[in-house]
Amino acid sequence: MPLLQPKEYKTDTKPIWCPGCGDFAVLAALYQAFSALDVDPNNTAIVSGIGCSSRLPVFVKSYGFHTVHGRTLPVATGIKLANPELTVMAMGGDGDGFAIGGGHVPHAARRNVDITYVVMDNFIYGLTKGQTSPTTGTKDGVGHGFKLTTTSPYGQYEDPINPLAMLLIYGASFVARGYSAKPKQLAELYKAAMSHKGFSFIQVLSPCVVFNRTYDELDAAILPLEGKHDPTDFNAAMALALDTQTEHLGIIYQQERPTLEQRIGGIVEQNYTNGTGNGPKDKLKGLLAKYR
Repeated sequence: MPLLQPKEYKTDTKPIWCPGCGDFAVLAALYQAFSALDVDPNNTAIVSGIGCSSRLPVFVKSYGFHTVHGRTLPVATGIKLANPELTVMAMGGDGDGFAIGGGHVPHAARRNVDITYVVMDNFIYGLTKGQTSPTTGTKDGVGHGFKLTTTSPYGQYEDPINPLAMLLIYGASFVARGYSAKPKQLAELYKAAMSHKGFSFIQVLSPCVVFNRTYDELDAAILPLEGKHDPTDFNAAMALALDTQTEHLGIIYQQERPTLEQRIGGIVEQNYTNGTGNGPKDKLKGLLAKYR
């Protein structure tokens, strides 16, 4: 039996998302994953930016940091480097992650910092009343959820970005896609991502029921991988990412390589202890002992 049940990770603050929002299932799956992995709330930090999805930390019994728009990943990276023993989650939406925060994504991925980054992708700006986001579909049917919005009264003509392909190219060592309508599978993806040592990215298809209701469209497009794909094959992973007609669910890619924390730790060890008793760290110890 896990030490804590899923309900014990809930705070007294009730979620204030709109009824039917996919983010409820994203949160419920997180409770399940935390319980299954026996995550210690006292050694867990959840960081978010701005947007509907970024309200999530306040609903989880852990440390939370609701940072400014688009700065989720630098803050999460700093927390992990300051205390590598912490479980660090970064949570946000498609606007927070790929618009104002897009410049931070490639660097967190290439550094392979050991955090899990969950992007709740609803293909729209929900909190600010339905403007187009970097993943909004176009007028000619590219992507999901095209509609006339306050920022595109004559149609959306900009092609949406491809989050999975971006993260693969940027060097993320774990890339996956889940769907809020399949919370059990999503909980399994969380568990795999959090157990992975390195930068883990999960795109969660999480429809906005007010400004971009795409459940029917997504239901028709999803295809769970269910063991039919080798996640260590980068070329196969990229082929899945580039298949924009199908929403493949599951682990798209996974690679084991040293994390940023491990590399920094090795540099510190190499430069501050040299095995002779005369390294900078040894000298510092001597000075401290002398003036006690």
